[in-house]
Amino acid sequence: MANIVITGANRGIGLALAKLYEARGDSVTAVCRETNDEIEEIADQVLSDIDITNEEQLPGIAMVLDRILDDPIDVLINNAGLFTNETLHDLDSDRIRAQFEVNAIAPLMVTRELLPLMAEGTKIANITSRMGSIEDNTSGAYYGYRASKAAVNAIGKSLANDLKEHGVMVAQIHPGFVQTRMVGFNGDISPEQAAEGIAERIDDLTLETTGSFWHSNGQPLPW
Repeated sequence: MANIVITGANRGIGLALAKLYEARGDSVTAVCRETNDEIEEIADQVLSDIDITNEEQLPGIAMVLDRILDDPIDVLINNAGLFTNETLHDLDSDRIRAQFEVNAIAPLMVTRELLPLMAEGTKIANITSRMGSIEDNTSGAYYGYRASKAAVNAIGKSLANDLKEHGVMVAQIHPGFVQTRMVGFNGDISPEQAAEGIAERIDDLTLETTGSFWHSNGQPLPW
């Protein structure tokens, strides 16, 4: 049984991941702003009312996990995200800043706080987006989202380099265009399909592939 920690686990991809790992027989810790009956039934423990951009709350997550987990964290999935669209004719620095806080800075700070609970073999998955790929950007706009996802890709690469000597692996995973509330339930695949692909990429992650940027379908993505 593996210890799995998922942020933003109360809905969408996070909830689908919680279901998948629970079905595997793993211990799931759900971290979320708001809980609900569904995640309460699935997760072994739910840490709710957590704002991952509030650094004062993060030590509390580590303290709770240190108390309740007998073994190290096996998988940390930094899944919580924020998406808005900005164009040159509709720029809002507050929205852009908020996306950086949630999509890029929070995964780094959560990871740092939980490092004492990790060990050789721990895997960290940052749920990113191919919209963070500079090479793949052929349509423009989405300034805050693109930039914040490019930032978390860079952060994940640095984490991979810094943690490799400790046997901790890091991957940046694009889930696909998923039918979630974030995108108005448009999309090409269901959260369950995305979760299956994400879990496969995490399962396949090794020290040789740490730091990579992947589509959940297994396709390597350009930076």
